[in-house]
Amino acid sequence: MPSNAGHGTPPQGRETARPAPQSADERTPPLRIGILLPTREQAINGTYAAAPLLDFARQAEALGFDSLWAGDSLTARPRLDPLVVLSAAAAATERITVGTAALTPALRHPLIGANMIASLSHVAADRLILGLGSGFPMPETQEEFASVGAAFEGRVGRLDEITALWRTAWRSGEEGEPADFQGRHWQAERLDRLPSPAVAGGPPLWLAGSDTPRVLARAATRYDGWLPFLPDTDAYARARRRIGELAEAAGRSAHAVTPGLYATVTVNSRERAAEAELEHYIRHYYGRSLEQMQTIQAYAWGSAEKCAEWLGGYVRAGARHLVVRIGSLDPEPQLKEIAEVLLPAVRALGPTITVGSTHS
Repeated sequence: MPSNAGHGTPPQGRETARPAPQSADERTPPLRIGILLPTREQAINGTYAAAPLLDFARQAEALGFDSLWAGDSLTARPRLDPLVVLSAAAAATERITVGTAALTPALRHPLIGANMIASLSHVAADRLILGLGSGFPMPETQEEFASVGAAFEGRVGRLDEITALWRTAWRSGEEGEPADFQGRHWQAERLDRLPSPAVAGGPPLWLAGSDTPRVLARAATRYDGWLPFLPDTDAYARARRRIGELAEAAGRSAHAVTPGLYATVTVNSRERAAEAELEHYIRHYYGRSLEQMQTIQAYAWGSAEKCAEWLGGYVRAGARHLVVRIGSLDPEPQLKEIAEVLLPAVRALGPTITVGSTHS
């Protein structure tokens, strides 16, 4: 078997009242499976070419993936900017959703971020999702924040404030909506001068985080999705139920927050070879061992069938949008096998799993 060790207030303009009873379809959101663009892997290999990334994007769409994702880092784990890459990928594809997994808003001035995201939305339209993180708790991330003059302490509160500012900006051109923002860390006026996004109110904002009570409360009350990389399916199930309970308590639907998952798989029928490749990948990606990283992140390796079985545990636990990272510095050879074997095996579980009441 593959290893599975590893890993305020409702958004303005969103639901504020308890909804009517939901239909069976609403209780069972569709299962979606996405793939991570190899921007970091490309950088590790010393190349920064756009053409291979766009080929990867077109191939992922042709193979039937539902979404395409890009990570973000400036100096800690360098790569091409995800908003630029996703704009090109969205233009090169037709149906596939594009998203960040995860964007670190603190690395950009909030108004620049709001403008870039609104601009991207006019390329991707309703195919855009933003997974957002406050900053991975590693020394190199702290150095990265310092390099752009961003405070590392208090970064969680700053993330929530930046998203509030973004939502204010994206709605500021609508009748009756404020054009000014007054926060603890940021103040801005005449936000209505900024371009409006293609979709009213802006794209869905997902919180990338763990299962701590504070993260779950923030996801339930402020965000549209939750994107953890939890290594334990039981912990995932408990957290997913708790988010639903907290969302209902805040007057939102129990299913207002999409339960996502960020998971890494290395596919090879020779399990020892798969583990060795994943170890090589993790050491180059994080400068740490697989043993260290699998205590906090979700990893699996082995045959596509075994990796699918492992991911199925998260689907049974309530996950409805899986973001798969291929644990290899040469990920493209695994892409087709994942699409042809893993995708249908995991998707077959979708209609059979009902993400029911938070009290179930």
